[in-house]
Amino acid sequence: MKKLMSLLIAFFGFGMFLNAQESVIPSMDPNAPEMKFETEVIDYGVIDYDANGLREFKFTNVGKSPLTITSVQGECGCTATTIDGKPGWPQEPILPGKSGVIKVKYDTKREGRFEKNVTITSNAKYASKKVRIKGEIKAKPAGN
Repeated sequence: MKKLMSLLIAFFGFGMFLNAQESVIPSMDPNAPEMKFETEVIDYGVIDYDANGLREFKFTNVGKSPLTITSVQGECGCTATTIDGKPGWPQEPILPGKSGVIKVKYDTKREGRFEKNVTITSNAKYASKKVRIKGEIKAKPAGN
């Protein structure tokens, strides 16, 4: 009896495990907006300490409906996406075929190499998109 009960519990547990592995893949909206970037990586190269850290990611909406960017988030406090108190991305929808820019600013008062991700959230085909900045900041000049 114990063997039969153990076998039934094992069989039931295995069935539940298999059932939990099934997943439903949502169908993609063929008319969804889609972001195509000129480049997904901006390389600052080697720049001076306290140099201008502002750069722009240029993109085009290659989808079939208006693109709305809801947020742009830097990986850490060293990467700002709000420039002069304003969001560094378009606040109005980007129509199909139209372009826009996303501004990011790296804190160039940090010496050494850096590589940071910026996450863009929107109503695009893929709701979350990561782009990257990288470069190297020269050492702080003596006497400063």
